[in-house]
Amino acid sequence: MNSHDPPRKLTIRLPLWYHQPAQKPAAGWASVLYSKERYIAEPEFRVNEAIRVPDVRLIGPTGENLGVVPTRQALQIARDADMDLVEVSPTAEPPVCRVLDLGKFLYEREKKEREAKKAQTKIEIKEIRLRPKTNSAHRGFKVDDARRWLNQGHKVRVTIRFRGREMDYPEIALEDLKEIAQALSDVSVIEQPPMMEGRTMLVVLGPGKSAKKKVAVQAESAEGAAVEG
Repeated sequence: MNSHDPPRKLTIRLPLWYHQPAQKPAAGWASVLYSKERYIAEPEFRVNEAIRVPDVRLIGPTGENLGVVPTRQALQIARDADMDLVEVSPTAEPPVCRVLDLGKFLYEREKKEREAKKAQTKIEIKEIRLRPKTNSAHRGFKVDDARRWLNQGHKVRVTIRFRGREMDYPEIALEDLKEIAQALSDVSVIEQPPMMEGRTMLVVLGPGKSAKKKVAVQAESAEGAAVEG
């Protein structure tokens, strides 16, 4: 370099991202980063200072009924117990509030709701497969399976598969399906009348009123256990 040339400036080309302002985390990451804050800040009921009514019916930290007290007093009781004031029955007059640990309460509530969902029966379509003129003993076992599934709230598809020249006598299979539907009529209803699909004749049975009632009672019992907590 010539001694008369002006000094050159040393520069380093920075990557493009260096000049860009910081961005918020993607939606998925934001839900992870802020899940704890959202979990506490967005409950399904009002908490602490969000309770605006002048008076509440208060249930204390050990479950005792403290009667109707001013909301300010209820908040102070919650603070003294190092807990939260939670409005558990907003439609009551006055609203009912409990002094409790909100984080623990929400955790236990979510846990019981998960258990209740597991206890609920998922409706599935079961199937029993027969042949024309299946012997009565074998068919009886199949019908017993269908009865058990219907009582559990499932649907049952009864199919009869034809082979060879059996297709020439569909009335035999139709009569079998009618007899099975009649045997299960006390716990089922016919949702899909007998029909042909290729070389198969089928009928679909759904749970009857008695079976649906039994399943509904089981589901309500499971939900009730989750709400009581």
